[in-house]
Amino acid sequence: MISVVITGPESTGKSVLTQQLAKHFNGFGVKEYARRYVENLKRPYTLHDVEVIAQRQIEEYNIMKAKAGERQLVFFDTFLIITKVWFEAVFQICPQWLHHALKNMHIDMALLCYPDLPWVPDGVRENPDKRAYLYQRYLEELEFYNIPYRIVKGEGEKRTERAINYINKLKFKLH
Repeated sequence: MISVVITGPESTGKSVLTQQLAKHFNGFGVKEYARRYVENLKRPYTLHDVEVIAQRQIEEYNIMKAKAGERQLVFFDTFLIITKVWFEAVFQICPQWLHHALKNMHIDMALLCYPDLPWVPDGVRENPDKRAYLYQRYLEELEFYNIPYRIVKGEGEKRTERAINYINKLKFKLH
């Protein structure tokens, strides 16, 4: 599996980009689990809920690792980097097992979506005024875990084309 994580602050086009890239490269697109989980809660989320989300993200990674071919692209819409920052920003802690999971998972590339798209509220998003801060935190975490990344900026087709070019360079490098 060639693993590509799509990360970045809320409302930066991660879900759309994930699906576009999966379609373009005939790969797998793993939908954001956290959104589905939180949307189905009938109460505010808790620390335990975020742990469940992180554990599911690890499971999804392992499922795709077993399912995808060695050279098949798998695009993950959000991932443990976002969940780790979520733990720290909301609960001021990060479980040690999450840190270890991040250290031990192999991510070939992360695409960090820059917050240059308009904020769109949707009932789940909660940080319209913290996008620059969260962007910086994700960048710091990618560097801390030594995950190769590229920053994706621009709107519409330009954003998608940049991401496609980054993936093409990754594929060339890996072959």
